[in-house]
Formats: sequence, C-alpha cells, structure tokens
Amino acid sequence: MARTAVVAGTASAVSGRVQRHQQEKFAQDEAREAAVDQARYEQEYARQPTAPTAPPAGGADVLDQLERLAELQRQGVLTEAEFAAQKARILGA
Repeated sequence: MARTAVVAGTASAVSGRVQRHQQEKFAQDEAREAAVDQARYEQEYARQPTAPTAPPAGGADVLDQLERLAELQRQGVLTEAEFAAQKARILGA
C-alpha cells in the first residue's frame, strides 16, 4: 500500500510538471504568434494611404478664388508661376 502511495504521488508530481511545461510552451507560442500578427498589422497599416487633409476654412470662398485664378490663367492673364504663387497664398501653404 505504501508503494502504491509513492507511485501515485510521483505520477501526480510528474503530471503536474508536464502540464506546467506544456502551459509555458503554449504561452510562448501564443506570444510569438501575437508578435507576428502585430508586425503584420503594422506593415499593413504603413501601406494604408493617409487620410485626405481637411479643406481649408471658408471652403466655398477658397474654391471661388481658385476658380477665378484658374480662369485668369486660361485667359493668359496669369503665368504658371503667378498662378502657383497665388494658389499657395490662398491655400496658406
């Protein structure tokens, strides 16, 4: 009977160690998979196009001014350089 108790106790201890080892291994595997998933997510996020910037304040007024400038350029009143300079001024760049 004592022998059975020793064998059962030893088997229980070994079983507990095996379970702990497996749990540690599974935790390491999960951590590794999470790191790989995070890296993939960050790569995908880096490839995403950036969101368009908000239109300048007073959007309709700015559009009207740009349209007038474009018309003046089409008529030959403004050169390309003058148009670009005025456009930059209007857009605040």
